[in-house]
Amino acid sequence: ETGNRSCGTDFTLVGLFQYGHMDTFLFTVISILFAVALIGNITLVLLIRLDQRLHTPMYFLLSQLSIIDMMYISTTVPKMAANFLSDTKAISFLGCAVQAFVFLTLGGSEALLLGFMSYDRYIAICQPLHYPVLMSRKICCSMVAGAWSSSSINAFIHTVYVFQLPFCGSRMVNHFFCEVPSLLPLVCEDTSQYEYTVLVSGLVILLLPFLAILASYARVLVVVIQMGSGKGQSRAVSTCSSHLTVASLFYVTGLSTYTQPHSLHSPGRDKVVAVLYSIVTPVLNPFIYSLRNKEVMGALRRQMG
Repeated sequence: ETGNRSCGTDFTLVGLFQYGHMDTFLFTVISILFAVALIGNITLVLLIRLDQRLHTPMYFLLSQLSIIDMMYISTTVPKMAANFLSDTKAISFLGCAVQAFVFLTLGGSEALLLGFMSYDRYIAICQPLHYPVLMSRKICCSMVAGAWSSSSINAFIHTVYVFQLPFCGSRMVNHFFCEVPSLLPLVCEDTSQYEYTVLVSGLVILLLPFLAILASYARVLVVVIQMGSGKGQSRAVSTCSSHLTVASLFYVTGLSTYTQPHSLHSPGRDKVVAVLYSIVTPVLNPFIYSLRNKEVMGALRRQMG
C-alpha cells in the first residue's frame, strides 16, 4: 500500500485506444499531422520575420501564436507517437509533471493571446486613428509577456498541488498525455474542493477571453456593416471570421474539459476533445490565417521569387 501511494512511481498512459487498435496506422497519421503543424507554423513565423510588410502588431501576435502552437503540439505528440510503437507506454513521475506544467502554460498562453488578437482587430477596425498608440510595440510585448507569465504562474500552482496528492492503484492514466483532469481519478483522497479551483481557473483563462472575443467582434460587425466600401467589408470579415473560427474551436473544446467535475468526465470523449484542442488546432491555425489572407500569400510569393 505504501508503494502504491508513493509519489515516485511511474504512470502508464493508456493512449487513444485502451486495447491498442490500429497503432501503426495512428502513428502514421499523428506523425503526418505533427510534421504538417511544424512546417506550417515555421513557415508562417519565417514569413512574418522576413517580410517587412508583415512587421505590424497583428502579425507580431500571429507569429507568437505560431510559436506557441509549435511548442504546444510538441508537448504531447512525440510521446504519444512513441507510445503507439511501445509495449510499456510508461512515463516517469517527473516527466508527467513537466508535461502537465508545460501543457497548461502553453494552453493558457494561447487562450489569452487569442483574446489580445481580437482586441487588436477591434482597435484596427473600430478605432483606426488610435491604432498606432493603442497597439504600439511596447504594448504588444507587454501583452505577450503578460500571457506567458500569468499562464505560467497558474500552471505552476496547479501542477505543484496535483503532484503532491497521494496517487494509488494501477497508476494507469486513461489519456494519451498527462492532463490534470485525467489524473484526478487516480488520487486517493477527495478532490471535490480542488475541482472548484480548476473550474475558476478555466472560467478566468478560457471563458473571459472568449467572451471578450465575442464582444469585440460583435462591435466589429456593427462597424463593418456601416462601411460604405465593399472591399473593406470583405477584408474585415475575412480577417475576423478566420480568427473567430480558430478561437471557437479552441475555447469550446477547452471549456468542455476544464469546467466539469471529473465525475461527469467520459475518458473516451475527453480524449477526442483533447485531440481537437491539442493537435487539430495547431495544425489548422497557420492554414486558416495564411490561406485566407492575401498579405500572407503575397509575402510567400515574394519570398519564393
